[in-house]
Amino acid sequence: MRGMAGSRTYRTCAIVLDKTKLKETDLILTLLARDGREIRAVAKGARKPGSRLAARCELFCTVDLLLAKGRSLDVVSQADLVGAPLGAAPTYEAMQRASVIAEVASLCCFEDATDPFVFSISAKALRVLGSLQGDCPHMDLLVAAYVFKLLSHVGYRPDLSSCVACGDPALAFFSASAGGLLCSSCASSVAGAEAVDAEAVNWLRALLPLTFDELVLQHVDTGTSNLLLALSHAWAATHLDARLRAMEFLLGR
Repeated sequence: MRGMAGSRTYRTCAIVLDKTKLKETDLILTLLARDGREIRAVAKGARKPGSRLAARCELFCTVDLLLAKGRSLDVVSQADLVGAPLGAAPTYEAMQRASVIAEVASLCCFEDATDPFVFSISAKALRVLGSLQGDCPHMDLLVAAYVFKLLSHVGYRPDLSSCVACGDPALAFFSASAGGLLCSSCASSVAGAEAVDAEAVNWLRALLPLTFDELVLQHVDTGTSNLLLALSHAWAATHLDARLRAMEFLLGR
């Protein structure tokens, strides 16, 4: 961020995570700043026909903003588009996955806490997503990896080495509430444990160390990507203690 000492205005680069209507012509923007903070700001007149402000503050875009500090919400004084990772005409499928990324990012950033990693991983995920439009299995794989990577960063890393309960290396189930992978014996006493085969276990173990660019070069079938997406949803919903509506919609729940 840049701004003069004592000034009520400041500049920041941010990703637009959400937009909410305010009055007749205004919008409230939920922003993920470059330093990882969440910023909520009013874009006055953004809903007027032909508003340049609205065109420069589309969902999932990266924007350079001049903001004025307010009592409860800051005010957008100027906005310049830096990047539109999904392109000028994103597909419906890409918008669905981007909505999940934005939803999870918004639950992992806070107004009073800086964490540049949240911005960088979210921006990278959106850029790679934009290159995959039409490739639903790899888009779902990307989203699952994003969820596990970001939650691992904020303190919720799954234990995928052996059974989280007894240490048995023979793994057959995954449980978000238990903290990771389980053997068949231990899973019998864990409600909601999801059966996983050896291939799914290998994929879960690959999601964290491999980069997004490396992951999307791997072959993945629809069934596997759907399973990984569902497991990432269970992990996020459990550990963020939140209902993830965008993810539920994507999964058809």
